[in-house]
This record gives sequence, structure tokens and C-alpha cells, in this order.
Amino acid sequence: MIDAINVKVGPQFYRYSEGALDLIPELFEEFDVKRVMVIHGTVSWDKAQPYLTALSNHSSVVHYERYSGECSYNEGNRISTLVKEHNIDFIVGVGGGKLADVVLYASHLANVQFGVVPTLASNCAAWTPLSVMYKDNGLAEGKTEHVKRQAAFLLMDPRLAIDSPIEYFIAGIADTLAKWYESDMILEQDSFSKEPFPMMARHAAKMCKDVILEEASKAIEDMNNGTVTAEFIHVSEIIVAVAGLVGGLGDKYARNTAAHAMHDAISAYLPEVHKYLHGEKVAYGIFYQLALEEKWEVIDELLPLYQELSLPMSLTQMGVYPMADETLTDIISLVNGKQKVHLLPMEINETVLTKALVELEEYLNNKEVI
Repeated sequence: MIDAINVKVGPQFYRYSEGALDLIPELFEEFDVKRVMVIHGTVSWDKAQPYLTALSNHSSVVHYERYSGECSYNEGNRISTLVKEHNIDFIVGVGGGKLADVVLYASHLANVQFGVVPTLASNCAAWTPLSVMYKDNGLAEGKTEHVKRQAAFLLMDPRLAIDSPIEYFIAGIADTLAKWYESDMILEQDSFSKEPFPMMARHAAKMCKDVILEEASKAIEDMNNGTVTAEFIHVSEIIVAVAGLVGGLGDKYARNTAAHAMHDAISAYLPEVHKYLHGEKVAYGIFYQLALEEKWEVIDELLPLYQELSLPMSLTQMGVYPMADETLTDIISLVNGKQKVHLLPMEINETVLTKALVELEEYLNNKEVI
């Protein structure tokens, strides 16, 4: 029997289809929305507006606010203050992952409900009840804020998603692939074999891996062609929704372990990697986790996909290795300080973590794949 887990299944209402955003007035009625604040970005907002005409077809008072581009504590507090000043009772976030995260955090601070309209399929931020925090300058805080609330609704239109930057979609594929590799060693243990929600999380994680390995190449091709196909729908829905279910059903046992911990660490201490998207850094993190688990054959199996999608495989490839001993120590210390990394059924300490990082660089350099 395992410790009690917090099950946070997902938004109260979810719809992914053409015309889904036309449901906003009906949902506002359902949640008795009187005064709404729409938090948005820049380029994504320009593309989203033609799909949001229904926003004006409701009697609620609408305020529009552009966010800073970062999910930071300062930005969350700024939005929360505006919500209180304007007596807002509902927030709608329109944009990508960082925007979804800051809307969740601000709604938590202001104690109001919120809905999310993702403009691209790059991660499961719109689904999950957590916010990955960054500094105002874009460097990672190395912290994640977990809350009990989730979105009142999540609406997506594939016509909007397919018109987004393809590099974000590819990064989302990598981020979603991590769901399986980060939870595999934990949930394969006998102690979880009869636990209903962790096993549901494991099935969802396996679905993430299987669908991506089978359909990702076709989905990317279709996105390049601007054609909404079954494969594009499947993969983008896996990225946004099913990936979010993994952690929602399995809690700490199926959420982030070494791959995301390494993402946080290099994001915090290596400004040079800020140019890489979240999912691209997680892609490296998957290889790091597999090196930690000494699953070199799995790395070999994934190499063709990484090369096809131009995903970063090592710190050498990202141009930040070798590095100063002090920086390496800081990175490993942050990874070691993550509680969920220690859920892996193996010895975890700074020596083991450092060894995995160094051996991964040597392994890939010797294979001459980077």
C-alpha cells in the first residue's frame, strides 16, 4: 500500500475540435461569469482573435491584459492585483505554456476560476495544476508551484494549433515522451501493481510513448503541410491532455523525475541554454535519465528519432560542456535536491548523478552522433 496521492484529473470541461471556442458564452453562463480578464501574449493573440469572436457575444465585462512573457512570481502577483482591482471573477488565458502557468498561479492568488485556450500544442501546462516558475529574465527559479485548483475549461481548435510554430510542436513531442521514461522505473515496481490510479497513470504514460513513436513523424509532416489530419489531432491531444493526465492520476509517482529535474538545473545555471525550448531541454533530460538508469540500449533506440527531429542529445551538442566544476556542482546539487528524483528505486546521490552526466557526454561523443 502506498502513501495517499492527490488525484487531479483535469479541467472540468475539455473540448478539442473546430469551433470549440464558440462554446465560451455557454461556459460563461455555466460558471456565472460577470467580469472576465483575458490574459494573452502577442503573436499568438493575433492568430487567436479570429477564433474568439464569441467572447463579445456575452454580457460579461471583458478586460484584456498582455502578460510579460514569463511565468514569474512578480508577473503572477501583478495579474492577481489587477484581477482584484477590476473585481474580476474569471480569468481566461490565451497562449502557450508559460501563459497557462501564470494564469493558474494568478487565479490561485486571487481565488478566482479560470479557463485556458492553448494556441499551440507544446506541453501539458494548460491541463496540469502546477506552475513552473521562472525569473523575470527567463532563467528558471528551480521551483514549481502546486495548487489544488484546475481549469474550469480547456478549449482548443486544431485550426489554430496547426498554424503555430512547428518547433514548439516538436518540443512538445519530446516533453510528452518524457512522461513514460520518467515514470517507468517507479511504476513498474510491484508495490504499484494493484494501485488503481498509479496504474491508470502508467497506461496513460505508455499511450504517450506509443502514439508518439508511431504517429509523430506523420503529424509533423501534416503540420508542415498545414493539413489537420487524424495523426495531427492524436499527437497534439496526447501532448496537451493525455500527458497532463499522467501526473494528474499518478501524482508524485508519475510526474517529474530526473529528466525535468535536469531541465530545471541547466535552465537555472546555464544562461546559454535559454534559447532552447522547454521540451528541447527535457529531450536532453530524457537521455540523462536513461544514462542514470544505465539504459544505454534505449538511448540507442531513440537516437534515430532525436536525429530526425533535431532534438538536443547532450550538453556538448548544446555548447555548454565541458563546464566549470563550480557550475557542474550547482547543477547536480539542484537535481539532487529534487524530492521526486529520490523516488527512483536506485541509489541517488551527487556522485551517482555526476557520473551519469559525464558518462552520457562520453557515450554520445564516442558514437560520433553529435
